[in-house]
Amino acid sequence: MHGFYIYAVTAMLLFCLGLWGLASHKNLLRKIVALNVMAGGVFLLFISIANPDQSGQVDPVPQAMVLTGIVVAISLTAFALFLTRRIHEKTGHAELDTSCSIEDEDG
Repeated sequence: MHGFYIYAVTAMLLFCLGLWGLASHKNLLRKIVALNVMAGGVFLLFISIANPDQSGQVDPVPQAMVLTGIVVAISLTAFALFLTRRIHEKTGHAELDTSCSIEDEDG
């Protein structure tokens, strides 16, 4: 049971580190990386839940959820990077700024 607590605390620290990075940075790339760190913490927590007592009986549901989550996280990261690139092309920078507005190229 000791290993479960180590993984659970590490997962919580990863999630909190990603949350701090998400809240403290304006750069969109850093926000995307922070979201991926948060996702890594959630995945680690699910994997630690799959076998908390080290008895050899592994619950396959959390493992399937982690595999599905990894596929979704990769897809959403690619989409977020695409959007960040488009924002950089339109505005010249990739930071969140509420005073900046994106206008159409036609007008």
